Amino acid sequence: MLGLLLSGMAFAADRININTADASTLQQGLANVGPMKAEAIVAYRRQHGPFVHVEDLARVKGIGTATVERNRQRMTTGARQAPAEAPPRRAAPASVPRR
Repeated sequence: MLGLLLSGMAFAADRININTADASTLQQGLANVGPMKAEAIVAYRRQHGPFVHVEDLARVKGIGTATVERNRQRMTTGARQAPAEAPPRRAAPASVPRR
């Protein structure tokens, strides 16, 4: 059981950060991404800023949703989801003195 957990952690660590990887890394690490698509990803990132979600990669010309889905487990944006904030607490109503 521990081996499975550790192998899953190693797999997650090997993901390619599409916000920081260079074209060579993108080309070598992602399926159906050749040199032109890898350069297009880097150029899109320079022009539009970092990707928020891996799905945003489909906005790059030449990258479709099929390519995103095929590579979903190989990619990360490097962003960690922040824990949901607790809703603000309401102040207790002030007690009203009896007469």
